[in-house]
Amino acid sequence: QVQLVESGGGLVQPGGSLRLSCAASGSISSINTMGWYRQAPGKQRELVATITTGGSTNYRASVKGRFTISRDNAKNTLYLQMNSLKPEDTAVYYCNADIWSLGYRRNDWGQGTQVTVSS
Repeated sequence: QVQLVESGGGLVQPGGSLRLSCAASGSISSINTMGWYRQAPGKQRELVATITTGGSTNYRASVKGRFTISRDNAKNTLYLQMNSLKPEDTAVYYCNADIWSLGYRRNDWGQGTQVTVSS
C-alpha cells in the first residue's frame, strides 16, 4: 500500500507565498518522476510542475519564475514553493508520483490541498 499526503494549503493574499509538501509512505522501493497538478472549479486538472529523480524540472508557463518544485529523495517528500501568488492560482493542488512498489510500477495521487488566493 502506498499513500501520498499533501499539506500546506490555505488562504493567502495576492502577492503572498505558500509552501506545499507531499509525503509518500508505504511499501516504496523507489520513486521516479513526481509532480504537482491543480484543478480549479469548473476546469480540468492541469500540470503545474514536475521533477525527476535526478532533479530535472518542468513548469507550466504561467508559474515559471514564481513557483519552485523540489524533492527530498531520502524522505520521499515533494515540495512546491509558491511565491507572488495570484487569484488565478486558486485551485486544489494534487501531488502525483510514479512509484515502484512490491515489484510493480504504479501511479499514485494525493487527496489534494486547497489553495485560495484572495484579498
